[in-house]
Amino acid sequence: MSEQLSVSAAQDAEFRASFTAQQQRDLARRLTTFLSQYSRLTDSFIIEFFTENLWQTLPSTWQAVLQDISYPQTAELLLDTSYEDRRYPSVWPLSLLAFRATAHALAFPRECRPDRGGVAASVKPDEFLENQSQSSLLGHIFRKHVKPKKQHEIRKLGMLVKQLCDQTGCRRVVDVGSGQGHLTRFLSFGLGLSVTAIEADYTLAAMASRYDGELLWALEKEKRKKSCSFQLPEAHSIPRHMAGWVNPRASWEGFIKQLKDAHHVIEVPQASSAPMKKRRSDLTQISHPEDPSHDSKSGGEQIFFEGSCCSHMQAVSEPGINPEESRLQDYPDFVLTGLHACGDLSATLLRHFVCCPQVRGITSVACCYMKITTKENPTPPGLISPPSPPTPSTKSFHFEFGYPMSCWVRGLPGHQLSYKAREGACHAVEDYVRRLREESEQLRTHCYRAILETFIRDARPDLRRAGIQTIKKAHLLPFTEYARLGLPRVGLPADLPLDQERVEAMLKQQNKVVVYFTLSLLLAPVVETLVLLDRMIYLEENGVDSQLIPLFNPNFSPRNFVLVAVKPSR
Repeated sequence: MSEQLSVSAAQDAEFRASFTAQQQRDLARRLTTFLSQYSRLTDSFIIEFFTENLWQTLPSTWQAVLQDISYPQTAELLLDTSYEDRRYPSVWPLSLLAFRATAHALAFPRECRPDRGGVAASVKPDEFLENQSQSSLLGHIFRKHVKPKKQHEIRKLGMLVKQLCDQTGCRRVVDVGSGQGHLTRFLSFGLGLSVTAIEADYTLAAMASRYDGELLWALEKEKRKKSCSFQLPEAHSIPRHMAGWVNPRASWEGFIKQLKDAHHVIEVPQASSAPMKKRRSDLTQISHPEDPSHDSKSGGEQIFFEGSCCSHMQAVSEPGINPEESRLQDYPDFVLTGLHACGDLSATLLRHFVCCPQVRGITSVACCYMKITTKENPTPPGLISPPSPPTPSTKSFHFEFGYPMSCWVRGLPGHQLSYKAREGACHAVEDYVRRLREESEQLRTHCYRAILETFIRDARPDLRRAGIQTIKKAHLLPFTEYARLGLPRVGLPADLPLDQERVEAMLKQQNKVVVYFTLSLLLAPVVETLVLLDRMIYLEENGVDSQLIPLFNPNFSPRNFVLVAVKPSR
């Protein structure tokens, strides 16, 4: 299948540190100083624009020059790093100019060098010019069930993982948080690597196995069409799917023990002469040995686990590791990867990479920074807890928070990042720039929610920032209809009286709401830079150089950084 792969021109390049250890530390100091100075912006909630009078928290000189700028001007003068011909409608104060320039200078560049062109670049990469839903650089067998964004990501990251394997001499990969197995399939069937995939959601892991079977059938079909042009993969390149929760409190020995546990493997169905959808549907039927409805004589191809299981997530609790029996050195070396590993999972994988002798390299793509644990917020909203309590025999190490990881950042004054600051770092800056340039009606949504918050507080002063979830096509509704749909979601009557004069007065301030949100969004890449830089410094403190690569097109995939590291040769 070599004709389906495109080899990066940089495949033979070595991975080296992006900049020196001292430069990393100096940058971290500047980041914490800058962010602590503007923490009011990073920590504020836009839905409290009116209730907390956020506009008045800005310097008066900023208010004067920002209150009347248009949406396209907001994009060009504040957010867009590539915009060079800036024309100001009035003289801006030096403090505002310095704020913008510093935010742009401190943040890691989000575009790959060949694609450097800012948010003005094409929304979709060139591989989708011919067909907006199908990458021209990815074989058709890897596009099935895969959305365009994911196609772009698995192709780019897959080639990088393969490059890492070539450099380290490993042909084994462990893909953690593998979901439906799209990256796993490309690595194994497309690049010939031996892959073990771990996914916490049992249903997704079973689906990944099912999709593997469909791909095997497609390959067999191609083989019959082209006689000797195609060959079915060897058995060792077929993925090994495991449903399991990677415990951030577990030791690296426990992680290896988990990988070696064959009882939690979902078998990949073998290729057959009929397509999967025409075969028995038993691949989607989850059976367990303790299930009395299971009949071992039924003849169906069943997917097994040993031990109890819940419908959403299966805990793979590693058995107690006897010190005399913990000789795990026979497990082969491998490269660790995680595509958008959520919250603390990325930090956990980096710690396993540092401590586990078998892990030779890592590619880490993080997301959901707000779910990272910190000393100030050890249980953030959305934090995934273990499906079942760990057994007393489970070996674990002293729990460490997801941020900061490095001793250096932990010792810096003002290094703390609030939940809101980390949540803001997950926003898609490029997408918001496009909305500003297009003067999209969607920009009114923040103003709507901020107005609604005032009436919620009037009726229920104790109810602060209550979640109302997304109201479909809210930007196309008049505010009264938006309020009628939103109020019942917080337990208030849909016909709650609304002062129309107040509503109209606040609607006229929509431009200020957008500008204030833009100022806070300007700091989002700076916060992300600090989180990722902290991880680079952590690796350096443990004797490993790393490099941060903006691998994906940020207009297409906002969380586009991959942290790459290789241990020194033994």
